[in-house]
Amino acid sequence: MVDFGGWALPTQYDSILKEHAHVREAAGLFDVSHMGEIAVTGAGAKEFVHSILTNDVLQAQNGQAVYGILCYENGCAVDDLIAYVQSDSKILLVVNAANDDKDFAYIQSLCPPGIQLEHASARLGQLALQGPKAQEALAPLTNADLASLKSFHFLDGEEVAGIPCCISRTGYTGEDGFELYCAWNDTPALWRALLQVEGVKPIGLGARDTLRFEAKLPLYGHELREDVTPLEAGLSFFVKLDHDFVGRDALAAQKAAGLTRRLCEVELKGRGIPRAGMVAAANGAGIGHVTSGGVAPTLNRPLALAMLDAAFSAPGTQVDLIIRDKPVPAVVGKGMFYKRKKGQE
Repeated sequence: MVDFGGWALPTQYDSILKEHAHVREAAGLFDVSHMGEIAVTGAGAKEFVHSILTNDVLQAQNGQAVYGILCYENGCAVDDLIAYVQSDSKILLVVNAANDDKDFAYIQSLCPPGIQLEHASARLGQLALQGPKAQEALAPLTNADLASLKSFHFLDGEEVAGIPCCISRTGYTGEDGFELYCAWNDTPALWRALLQVEGVKPIGLGARDTLRFEAKLPLYGHELREDVTPLEAGLSFFVKLDHDFVGRDALAAQKAAGLTRRLCEVELKGRGIPRAGMVAAANGAGIGHVTSGGVAPTLNRPLALAMLDAAFSAPGTQVDLIIRDKPVPAVVGKGMFYKRKKGQE
């Protein structure tokens, strides 16, 4: 167990590599109740959330989840989050645990009259069932139509093992899977019921990080920070500049001027393991730093995500990572990270 933003969280139940492989091959269960939730209600709630996120929330249908970035006026990231559109007047924002209070205060400062915010983290639990066999594992416990539930959509008012839940087809592993939201005091019973399903194993924080890293999913505090914009972090797909949102003008100007640094995929070619914070260099001069790194377990390759000067961001560019004060050769690439096989839900 480790302290994680004031929460006692399990690093691992078994070896991290075994847990990682189990999620890639079967179904793993994560307790992610540390994530923060903010309920936005009132007439115009959908328009308000649309005005503070980089992505297009207005076009989302009821029952759809939208990934977006909450920005400051200068375009830098306050947090990345998911907005669950329950109706035009009711949206649930799920934010990173470490940013829960900061996000609430910031959103509250932007909130117009008539919109109510509730810090809902204390009343909601969240479990994630992830892996290619997640649907098979969840199906016996619910009457919900899981087969018809598309990625980034959710079903409200369902039951899992007799417990009222919101079932969302979302996750943070690069695999198919579900995130289940329930009342705080129902979470232990839901956890036990899911673990009784054959083939479901508990997964800790260690494998959660290796899974998201291997799938090239950003982690706030690493790929995204208060001094990094979503464009620099390679998240331009989720930045819709055709609508007005906080930070939009700054991001439009940055895009027009051209990025001076970019998040890049890097593979280490010499001996060592890339780690967050390591300096990236070229011709003996620093050109950036590693944001996340390690040996990707499924791929068995030493990979890194690194924020590099734009001049060194093209695939095929040779760079060095400074490991124990020595330059170790590496190469910038594209498509190096894990993607689940085509045809998998």
